[in-house]
Amino acid sequence: MPLLSGQKPIIGLVCWLVVVFVAEAIGAVASVQAAAFYTELVRPNWAPPPLLFGPVWTVLYALMGIAAWLVWCAGGFRSFPFALSLFLVQLALNALWSWLFFIWHLGALAFADIVLLWALIVATAVAFWRIRPLAGALFIPYLLWVSFASALSYSVWQLNPQALG
Repeated sequence: MPLLSGQKPIIGLVCWLVVVFVAEAIGAVASVQAAAFYTELVRPNWAPPPLLFGPVWTVLYALMGIAAWLVWCAGGFRSFPFALSLFLVQLALNALWSWLFFIWHLGALAFADIVLLWALIVATAVAFWRIRPLAGALFIPYLLWVSFASALSYSVWQLNPQALG
């Protein structure tokens, strides 16, 4: 499908990037003290250092914003309400995870959230791929990272039942 012409695609890109980085900021508010809490937890030996998470998530959010923008350019909410709504729901679940894990210390709910998030990422990637293959492909690093993060979330929860009951 062709990209929008005669409209302001750059403004659209900026808007989608604002949407994803607002979601990142909502999660980041919950993560402000995360490093201190996270380093106190028993972690598997394959857990990455806390400093890695911020840069990785920043890149992933940028890729998500570009993917959503590509779908939006192909026809917007009027043409693709399901795909873009899936995108927004998975984005909300993404932001919620940090609150469940780092603020409320709810390991089981954080794990349930990330499993549902993973499924929604797959669904969003497939929906985006059908509209613009590049948009779906941009979700692959995100899916891989959340797959890893799911295993890490489960492991940390199981290793710390007293802290993440």
